[in-house]
Amino acid sequence: MKTYIHENENWTDFTWYNKKVMIKLGEARNQQGRLFGKMESLGSDLQNEAVLDILTLDVIKSSEIEGEFLEMEQVRSSIARRPGIDIAGAVESERHVDGIVEMMLDATQRYDIPLTRDRLLGWHAALFPSGWSNLYKITVADWRKDTTGPMQVVSGVMEKEEVPYQAPSSDRIEPEMNRFLDWFENEHEIDLVLKAAIAHLWIVTIHPFDDGNGRITRAITDMILARSDKSIRRFYSMSAQIRIERKQYYEKLEKTQKGNSDITEWILWFLQGLINAIDSTEEILSKILHKADFWKNHSTTIINNRQQKIINRLLDGFDGKLTTSKWAKINNCSQDNAFRDIQNLIKKDILQKEASGGRSTNYELKKMQGTNEKVA
Repeated sequence: MKTYIHENENWTDFTWYNKKVMIKLGEARNQQGRLFGKMESLGSDLQNEAVLDILTLDVIKSSEIEGEFLEMEQVRSSIARRPGIDIAGAVESERHVDGIVEMMLDATQRYDIPLTRDRLLGWHAALFPSGWSNLYKITVADWRKDTTGPMQVVSGVMEKEEVPYQAPSSDRIEPEMNRFLDWFENEHEIDLVLKAAIAHLWIVTIHPFDDGNGRITRAITDMILARSDKSIRRFYSMSAQIRIERKQYYEKLEKTQKGNSDITEWILWFLQGLINAIDSTEEILSKILHKADFWKNHSTTIINNRQQKIINRLLDGFDGKLTTSKWAKINNCSQDNAFRDIQNLIKKDILQKEASGGRSTNYELKKMQGTNEKVA
């Protein structure tokens, strides 16, 4: 008895209920158009800020889905250095962070260049520059070899592990990937958003690598979505939405991979996820506009580099509570300088002490007049 979809003959002859899919696809396309229209009305500086925030979110959340947590400042700095977007207080980034960023930017900024075997293997090499995944040495920049047995996706805790999915054997990968890459570049009849949903399922089902399959699958998805947008500017993150709906994502994949070639349910889930991802951009846009208003209101205020660095972090969403000690650590300065910086901003009506108090004094940005929220 066949357990997985890839065990069926001609398993990639996918079908779907066209009427249902077209309705949802139309909704997604309409949301795309509205978002890009709104973004085009912004100036180039605000657009760059939005792109930087979205790409940072995309890289971080794509890694989080796999259980890897990256530092936001490292990711943001690594991205900003490449497109030439200037940000204050850029930090050094680790090699593996740069590799993930390189892959994502190659997929989205060069979306119109053909996807090839060598390009995919280059992405894999960028993801694992040391040749190791955690404590395990893996095959890098090549298809998996299955030297220790079949590739299985394992869930659950130790001694109660389950195998919800087993990938095709390694000897099938080369022909399966050749077929996928041919379809990817030469199939022009399917709408590109719909094609992104199919490609995502197709690649994650083949599972061509020892590790990194999820991140590479999402990079491929972003590449097709960039083609659908006809833009290198990313204003929404599908990876961030998958992270939010991670449980449903894996449940829908497992059900589809144990079904037949009718992938209607998977496509509808993907399209709704895309709509949700576009909707969530409103929150990011609101934050960016708030930040722009802040600096416009303080365009004549004298603010030193240390103060500017912390203010931008607060506007971007500071992790935890701001204290004098954190200020000193972030700026690599003395506690006295940190205290003077903070007191100076309090006098300028920019910072205030948090009302909650506690063992140490915490500080937050003061709400600007004409706004309904305080940024901390």
